Amino acid sequence: MNPTSTKPDASHVIVHAGGTTFHGRDAVNLYRATTLMGALRAYARHKLLMTRDLTPTALLTQATEYTAKPYKRGQHAAAADDMRVWVETMKAAMPITHESKS
Repeated sequence: MNPTSTKPDASHVIVHAGGTTFHGRDAVNLYRATTLMGALRAYARHKLLMTRDLTPTALLTQATEYTAKPYKRGQHAAAADDMRVWVETMKAAMPITHESKS
């Protein structure tokens, strides 16, 4: 589900030989959350920022959008753990189709 909406949409994920397709708003938010989770982990473990524009504070602000928990400076590892819970919950709720080569 979209973190700002309670209305479900027809989002789904398709995994095929050529890559993975995230179709719909919720699926794209799942991808965004997964990427954010990785960025939070990288910063917590190695102080590595994924892009120049994504500051440590911006990482925590974006995590708050998903988890609704406020984070203080230095809580990147806790935010990554909370994001993992959100991502796993969304993966369980979203239809994921695996297409094999025919």
